[in-house]
Amino acid sequence: MALFRQMDEQVEQMLRLFNKDENWLIIINADPDALGSALALRRIMARKVKTVGIAQINEIKRPDNLSMIRYLRIPTRKLIPNLAAQYDRFALVDSQPHHSPEFAPYDFSMVIDHHPVMKENPVEAPFVDIRPKYGAVCTMMTEYLYSMKIRPGKLLATALMYGIRCDTRTFEREFIDADMSAFKYLNKFSDSKLLNRISRSEFHLDWMRYFSRAFYNLRRIGHGLFAHCGTVDNPDILVIVTDFFTRVHNVPWVVVSGVADDKLVCILRGDGLRRDMGKMAQSIMNGLGSAGGHAQAARAEVDIAALDGEDPEIFMLKRLGQGKKSAIHRL
Repeated sequence: MALFRQMDEQVEQMLRLFNKDENWLIIINADPDALGSALALRRIMARKVKTVGIAQINEIKRPDNLSMIRYLRIPTRKLIPNLAAQYDRFALVDSQPHHSPEFAPYDFSMVIDHHPVMKENPVEAPFVDIRPKYGAVCTMMTEYLYSMKIRPGKLLATALMYGIRCDTRTFEREFIDADMSAFKYLNKFSDSKLLNRISRSEFHLDWMRYFSRAFYNLRRIGHGLFAHCGTVDNPDILVIVTDFFTRVHNVPWVVVSGVADDKLVCILRGDGLRRDMGKMAQSIMNGLGSAGGHAQAARAEVDIAALDGEDPEIFMLKRLGQGKKSAIHRL
């Protein structure tokens, strides 16, 4: 039995895109899955194009992401117009063009993702590979490497393995057999010491104050939990806080919000059974900002200016409670 699915058609289609006279830039919204996937695509493009770079739209401040970049030597840079102007073609991994306004200026030749496809936002590019059932794009990229007979080096294998581990939450979230197969396959080539060093770098000491705010503002809304953290230095802390609250017994969903860079950012996590977090994120924004994700994990954000002066926490309470005041109470 083959370790992975047959990829001959996709590989052939991908390779037809590459030209040794062109410069490619892989654009990401940096997180472990995106970083690992971009590193794999860069390896695939090596010696098939003139040059290939990686650039992220977000500021990277989360400690495990910074450790991943440092220890695994991932050459990503902040995306700015002057950098983009040096490249001929653009690839997008672990995102779709409508996921962020930062992607709007670019005409993508390649989109590889695992988030659900929205009918109102079809993805059009010469090469599109979107598989919503996969737990991580790093799994998809592992399949490409295997099909192309490219053996991942120690650093690349560790990056891909960590990306799968994070996006499946060590196989606590939805995953398929391919995710497990990729994880086991990569284990032969990865460095367990590096993996542990990265995974233990999760918190900045000064982030503890945001946990304090979240506990103080924690509310029960129906069966779920909501907390507003106020202004945060980086929206990544909202992800950390949200993931922490998912461990509370008998709570099917959690929403944590905060304000960063003049935007209201909302992180959603759930068990994927009672409520679809991706649909819930879209319902909260109701067309005001960007929103999307999976049944178990989603993100939404909107410019503060779009709230017309309404307090961000009150905005969230109204959208989550849907006018049922009796359903909301402090803990």
